[in-house]
Amino acid sequence: MDISALPARERILHTAHDLFYADGIRATGIDRVIAESGVTKVTFYRHFPSKDDLVREFLDHRHARWMAWFVDALGRRGAHERAGDAGALLLLADVMAEWFADPVFRGCAFINAVAEVGGSVEGAAERAREHKREMVEVIAGLLPAESPSRMALAQAAALGVDGAIVKAQMGDAALAREAIDDLRRLLQALAAASHPAAPR
Repeated sequence: MDISALPARERILHTAHDLFYADGIRATGIDRVIAESGVTKVTFYRHFPSKDDLVREFLDHRHARWMAWFVDALGRRGAHERAGDAGALLLLADVMAEWFADPVFRGCAFINAVAEVGGSVEGAAERAREHKREMVEVIAGLLPAESPSRMALAQAAALGVDGAIVKAQMGDAALAREAIDDLRRLLQALAAASHPAAPR
């Protein structure tokens, strides 16, 4: 994406997003963000008085961007039509496989952020929790609405997704495929639990 034509604030945010996600929040200094976004220090600090302010905006931006992709990726696989079906939950494995294959994949920005700055940047951990809460809500939409254990199963599936993300981040393409296989097995078990066999 060519960001050169964007307003200064958006250029800074897009640049920070890519650098924070690729290299880490602590490893990315403000001077580098300023240089790569092509703004002056005065302009930068007018929009973001501190690095903490930028980190919070980065997390908000990442949340909106990732959730839009997540919902779209599920939709491209027919999630809306298949919602509530026994196999709908398995779409999560296909969606994660798509993300893990992206050359810029560096794990979950929110898990990474909490590990890096969760205790030092006010609002970071809260944003991570909200991100995960919304992810669970989307996953719950794949499960039968009448299931009394719908939210518990969605929470379990989300935990499996997070585990797969961390495992994929730790290795190469082979480990990422292993993470997807593990996730698929978990999702199959959860799907079965959401559609108990009728009594005979």
